[in-house]
Amino acid sequence: MAVPKRKQSKRRTNQRFANYKATMPTLVECPHCHELKLAHRVCEKCGYYDGKEVVAQTEEKK
Repeated sequence: MAVPKRKQSKRRTNQRFANYKATMPTLVECPHCHELKLAHRVCEKCGYYDGKEVVAQTEEKK
């Protein structure tokens, strides 16, 4: 069975994951209020998902 002769350094081990590049999340337009929201999530502005109100929104009094 193959066994490494020396311990790999932290730098060499972490280089495997160094080519990851973070990307912006994909935003889509809410069909109800036309605000940008994350895909497949409830709209934060109006509380609708798939044409149905899922989260009831309360209006703040000033």
